[in-house]
Amino acid sequence: MSSGLTVRWSLENAPAGVEQTLAEYVRDTSHARFEGMEGLKFKTWRLRAGEWFEGCYVFADAAARDGFQETFAAGAAEAPGSQIIGSAPILIEACDIVAVAEGAEGFSTAPSYWG
Repeated sequence: MSSGLTVRWSLENAPAGVEQTLAEYVRDTSHARFEGMEGLKFKTWRLRAGEWFEGCYVFADAAARDGFQETFAAGAAEAPGSQIIGSAPILIEACDIVAVAEGAEGFSTAPSYWG
């Protein structure tokens, strides 16, 4: 089983236009940080406008996940996402990944699907 991690921020009190700012940050900075990262199988950035922004990580094993989670949690309030949103994450939650399926349309990595 792979090891997962979810990090979620609330957007309820975030500045107007934060969704676009987050999409630009992921495209211009964050995607490159995680592309090819040791111990990481993949990361997905998810967003529901006005509700939440989230990073979903799948790691090769629990040791890789736990190491990342410990380091991230220690500086979560100062993380770029927290700075853009104006608040720390409301959830940092480890989980187990039961399965992943690739559909007929295939999987492609891209720094942005926004817009």
